[in-house]
Amino acid sequence: MRFTRTLGMTTGALALALGACSTTASEGGNGMASAVPVAAAAEPEQAKNVILFVGDGMGISTITAARIYAGQKLGKQGEEHVLPFENFDNVALVKTYNTNAQVPDSAGTATAMHSGQKTRIGMLGIGPEANNGDCRAGEQHHLPLLGEEVKERGLALGIVTTTRLTHATPASVYARSTDRDWEDDMGIPEDQRGFGCRDIALQLVEADFDVALGGGRSSFFGDAKGGRRGVSSANLPADWAARTGGTYVEDAASLAAAPADRPVLGLFSGSHMTYMVDRPAETAEPTLTDLTAAAIARLGSDPQGYYLMVEGGRIDHAHHAGQAGYALEETVEFARAIQYAIDNTDPEETMILVTADHSHVFTIAGYPQRGNPILGHVVPPSPTDEPGGEPTLAADGKPYTTLGYANGPGAVAGDRSVPETHLGARQQATIPLGSETHAGEDVALYAQGPGAQRVRGVIEQNLIYRIIRAAYGWAD
Repeated sequence: MRFTRTLGMTTGALALALGACSTTASEGGNGMASAVPVAAAAEPEQAKNVILFVGDGMGISTITAARIYAGQKLGKQGEEHVLPFENFDNVALVKTYNTNAQVPDSAGTATAMHSGQKTRIGMLGIGPEANNGDCRAGEQHHLPLLGEEVKERGLALGIVTTTRLTHATPASVYARSTDRDWEDDMGIPEDQRGFGCRDIALQLVEADFDVALGGGRSSFFGDAKGGRRGVSSANLPADWAARTGGTYVEDAASLAAAPADRPVLGLFSGSHMTYMVDRPAETAEPTLTDLTAAAIARLGSDPQGYYLMVEGGRIDHAHHAGQAGYALEETVEFARAIQYAIDNTDPEETMILVTADHSHVFTIAGYPQRGNPILGHVVPPSPTDEPGGEPTLAADGKPYTTLGYANGPGAVAGDRSVPETHLGARQQATIPLGSETHAGEDVALYAQGPGAQRVRGVIEQNLIYRIIRAAYGWAD
């Protein structure tokens, strides 16, 4: 039995509560796994649909803090709360390094998940034999793309993100580039033009997909329409619509009204979509849950099944800015989108995977008492377990917050000020950097549905690609 709803029936879903009551190692080199873990015989093994949720930058510490934050928003102490995907029975730890980087970026990690091979930091769909930014070399080392195979096998394909659709994680589904920053033609250096490389926006509109929803309008238009492409009159969405018969939309109402039996391309902002914290009460911009609901409603009608990648991309951006409150709000919305997918797909035919591409240098520390506001100053447990009390003071005589960063724009210089604790506060950090960095520890992978039993142990990130293909029943 299939459980899908039209977009017009999704309003109530936006208020969903967020909580719900053998290792196969791969070797070095490109990180190619020697085998996919064997599924238990008693469980259904073949999926009709696969949804991969990628919380960009959603490391374990982010999940823990978001769990507490979401619970506290519901009036709980927080620590006992459970995010929807934490109820999945199948969990693995994922090694995220790139072939040339101990601490990875989103291009190399997303490529691992969508091509089955690890590659260099900053490259999309190109093998590590090519050098970064070398167009001609990259053309000789194309990797397979899951998005291409999905369409070749007759399934529907969807891409949903809160970043630009040309950003690293969504681009890994459909694009190849030796430089993730070649998002439009003006982003390609002059000395690399003319060798056959296409910018990422052009690759999207030339690709075969059914749903692509996110931000990044400026890479698709020339300056006549406020974009930055080299030709003033450029209008890639119009070219795409003429070629495919699809519908191009720029707001939630137009998305809801778009014909359900045609492809849809939605670009809802000039660059990345608006942070949840900054969304005005009245806005035409859909949320990640709105976009996920629209994609599932459209893709679910395909009799052959579908592949959908959903990225909560601005978790990462908030961490880079050193703003934990923003990151946690983005993670809460990401969890809401996952809950919608759980409630509106059939677990007998849809495998749902939830993971991160990498972590961040984001910490939870300081011995705060149970139920202490996760964005607040550290207040220690009292002898009588009574809540509240005075904050713990650091050696400089000032309080400090539970959440912090090892580096980033919040670094302390000179006398440390009393840290702010409001939702938009920038947490204090140790090493001064203009942008907080990724971290290199393993991330989690959660799974439910047919083939989810293969998610176990400590695995290389590129094995996710093989787990997805095995769930569909596709032989290597």
